[in-house]
Amino acid sequence: MSTPRFLTLPPGVREQRIETPVGTFAALEALPVSGVPERWPALLVPGYTGSKEDFIAIFQTLAQAGRRVVAIDMRGQYETEGPDDPAAYTCEALGEDIDQVAAAVGAGEPVHLVGHSFGGLVTREAVIGGATKLASYTLMSSGPAGITGPREQACRAMLRELPEVGLEQLWTHRLEPEAIVAGVPDDILAFLRRRLFANSLTGLVTMAQQVLDAPDRLEDLRDVGMPTLILYGEHDDGWSPSSQAEMAKRLDADCVVVPGALHSPAVEAPETTAHALTRFWNQAEQHLPHT
Repeated sequence: MSTPRFLTLPPGVREQRIETPVGTFAALEALPVSGVPERWPALLVPGYTGSKEDFIAIFQTLAQAGRRVVAIDMRGQYETEGPDDPAAYTCEALGEDIDQVAAAVGAGEPVHLVGHSFGGLVTREAVIGGATKLASYTLMSSGPAGITGPREQACRAMLRELPEVGLEQLWTHRLEPEAIVAGVPDDILAFLRRRLFANSLTGLVTMAQQVLDAPDRLEDLRDVGMPTLILYGEHDDGWSPSSQAEMAKRLDADCVVVPGALHSPAVEAPETTAHALTRFWNQAEQHLPHT
């Protein structure tokens, strides 16, 4: 579970709704404080139990480089509604949603796509599918297949406990105490509770299964030939840093290791993360014809 540092929206950031043929998605949109966007836009997709707020700390820096930057709640996450049908929460189904959102955000222009953690497993489906008009692709703290390490164990525990005890007991007896021990401030703690309970329960269960059982699709991704960045924290406790470094080699992708960060570089090292994304995006645009 990512823990945003703060929830106050920076200047130039506003709440938004992205209308698509497959539904409406809650979003945060960042624009340059002065001037107009001169570069291609970016779409940021959060991980399991995450939300658009996980990117608040990097919005302003990214937008000030001359871009419109949009982060969304996926179907069934926080402020985006979702059905009770488990089929709506597979990586493939959510990837089709990302196709539609990217088309709406780009409005004819290529989009820089970023997937964090489980969001990486979802967004790669959109990349492999080829329907999305993309400028580049970033896997942030994600991996080649199902999640590993301590976060795998936490995910399995959540999947086991959710049907048995429900969200209230899970929050009260495990998630809240863990957050308190980690020193999460009261206002952020209240947000985390509100966000968790706003999620689709069906979505939480199905997404947990998906993040655990995801197959390795790196060969399919490599075949697309998309400019790709692998970005992760030096001490990532999800997919190991070594597995992500190996993934970068298999994809022949750029690789950035964020010093001191764990599984959420956008939260734990926002300036380093934002500058790495901006540098990669600028380089990708230099090698693609502008429309």
